[in-house]
Amino acid sequence: MTERTDDLAVSLFGELFMADQLARNRISKALPRGMQLSHFSVLNLLARLSDERTPAQLARAFHVTRGAMTNTLAKLEWAGHIHIRPDWDDARQKFVSISPAGRAARDAAVASVAPIISAAVTALGADKVRAVLPVLRELRLRMESEDDPQRL
Repeated sequence: MTERTDDLAVSLFGELFMADQLARNRISKALPRGMQLSHFSVLNLLARLSDERTPAQLARAFHVTRGAMTNTLAKLEWAGHIHIRPDWDDARQKFVSISPAGRAARDAAVASVAPIISAAVTALGADKVRAVLPVLRELRLRMESEDDPQRL
């Protein structure tokens, strides 16, 4: 990499990290009382999938440890937002699904954060957002590639 490319890369990731931090902070404050961003993220994924997932699959999807996911799932189960059942074919494995209360909590959370994210898109302009999405998606996909951690 040349010095200019290094500077560009540092600027890009600096902006991504700061935007991520600010977005997480703003959305976390808007979530319903007691709901953490990790809870919302899991509920949102399960609601979109409308299918069961194992805790290991969820941990991989969010790039967190199984222990971290187990902790999040325990809190969601305690709140009645998910159901965890054993795998009838393999007792060592469990399946997670969203409950009706979890779907309602997810919907309430979406309603509370929608004005914030809509305002951001409006302020930037829909055309700019449409233009940047493919670039961000490609960056994410390249980073998700486990072939070579050095390769982007």
